[in-house]
Amino acid sequence: MATACSQCPLRKRGIFDPLTDAEVRFMQKFKTGELQVEAGAVLMMEGANSPHLYTTLEGLGLRYKTLETGERQVINFVLPGDFIGLQAGVMNEMQHSVEATTAMKLCVFNRSGLWSLFKEQPGRAYDLTWAAAVEEHLLGETLATLGRMNGIERVARVFARLFDRGRSLGLVSGREMKLPYKQQDLADALGLSLVHTNKTLKKLRERQALDWQRGVLRMLDYDRLCEIGKLEADGPLPTRPLL
Repeated sequence: MATACSQCPLRKRGIFDPLTDAEVRFMQKFKTGELQVEAGAVLMMEGANSPHLYTTLEGLGLRYKTLETGERQVINFVLPGDFIGLQAGVMNEMQHSVEATTAMKLCVFNRSGLWSLFKEQPGRAYDLTWAAAVEEHLLGETLATLGRMNGIERVARVFARLFDRGRSLGLVSGREMKLPYKQQDLADALGLSLVHTNKTLKKLRERQALDWQRGVLRMLDYDRLCEIGKLEADGPLPTRPLL
């Protein structure tokens, strides 16, 4: 059975802004169902005009763009709570693809109902705009990381960010987080070769910062990892909307 918006497990996480009763009712009306996919399924294809929008309820995925050479540039990592398909909703077609890394469960929204959100729920429309602005910010940060940081700084930074996100979503147990991405996914995200990525991970293990093997991230020294990645070891992440 589909999860009722009033019972959404993600709403219990402190990382997400609370919704009013009216907003919950609207989202229930906006939602058309749920989709479960297996690992490896392509949710959205670059250039396609999908009739649906999604919010990730469970599971992990990747956003990526395929280059003319056939190589892949990973844009970012999809975690629970992420909204998928806004580009198709606004630009009529996707500019990148989205693939499931693990089995995923997604809330499904009809794209044709997107404009009713702007008419009936201006607060939710602002949340959508906020999500788009944050995505632009993250892409800018990624560009700066690729252009100005060396390999070990890039890897340390992305793992610190992923660990922060995972912790806010309840995906971290103690110092461990299930993170079943491949080294090739990480290499494609950071503009590194697979060999360089493997050697960099070994260096981070030797420095007792982290250990990532067999799909499990073990955080050995969070402060050291942030120092290597040129990040402040911040407290809890700021809250954000859940669409």
